[in-house]
Amino acid sequence: MSVSALDQAKDIEPAIRTFIEKTSADAAALSGGLAVSPARRREIAEQVRAPWREGGPVMARSETLALGPEESLRVRIHVPAAGAGNGTLFYLHGGGWTIFSIDTHDRLMREYADRAGCGVVGLDYSLSPEHRFPKALEDIDLCLAWLRENGPAHGLNTDRLVIGGDSAGGNLSMSTALRLRDRGEPLPAGLLLNYAALDTEIRPSYALYDGEPYMLEADEMKAFWLDYLGAPDTDNPYARPLLADLSGLPPTHLCIAECDILLDENLELERRLTDAGVDVSARVYPGATHSFLEAVSISETADEALAAGALWLAGIFRT
Repeated sequence: MSVSALDQAKDIEPAIRTFIEKTSADAAALSGGLAVSPARRREIAEQVRAPWREGGPVMARSETLALGPEESLRVRIHVPAAGAGNGTLFYLHGGGWTIFSIDTHDRLMREYADRAGCGVVGLDYSLSPEHRFPKALEDIDLCLAWLRENGPAHGLNTDRLVIGGDSAGGNLSMSTALRLRDRGEPLPAGLLLNYAALDTEIRPSYALYDGEPYMLEADEMKAFWLDYLGAPDTDNPYARPLLADLSGLPPTHLCIAECDILLDENLELERRLTDAGVDVSARVYPGATHSFLEAVSISETADEALAAGALWLAGIFRT
């Protein structure tokens, strides 16, 4: 990405602009500017994000396990120095349902563990387009069942579970809560949603924050949805949570990036949850783009947002 392109987006926090410039340049160098296969795209994404997951809090204990009939699902458990605390955050990484992993998001999980004083569990759910909707949700159901039964044996407190995630992971978190509610199963104690992807509908923020300087582009988001759904659109509320009845959901915290094509749908979710009587904590971060939390090593805004999310988490676990 050229510096001149970034200069068109002066509303972005400088440190976040640095993060975007570096990750975009690294991805372009590794791909040669050409279209690549899903497998190669994932390899590139892992390489590009590797420096950004380094550092941060050191855990008292971390382990990676394999779940599923063929042990195809990786699960990572982090327990901070303060111990497992009063609950566990089950975190679902973003990446448009097609890329990223518990490795790319390892630092985010450790940050929440350390700051909130809780155990954190991450899942490498099945990725699209090879495994389309609702396969990832089925993987999450499997992991939740395992976590409730086996979590204590791995040093976790599963009396209170919060489900959370960023972008596609925020979508999966909301959809999981809706599925649990509709099946009459126990709900999580809360939902932690970071710039969640919630709907296929194009809203005005797409025009405001489209383009390379803002990290997530409109055409890229459309491609993510197509890979996930296998069709241009669907009326299924478990894919598009803004189509759902949102009543009866647990307390929800929304971390919303101002400079993000997904801004409007997250603001709409805040309104809809409030109207449905859900306890909502929401904050819009000026100068923040999609994926900005991954820049926590250099960004004051990311640090502030993680601190706010962790404070909310700690409060949920105390209730």
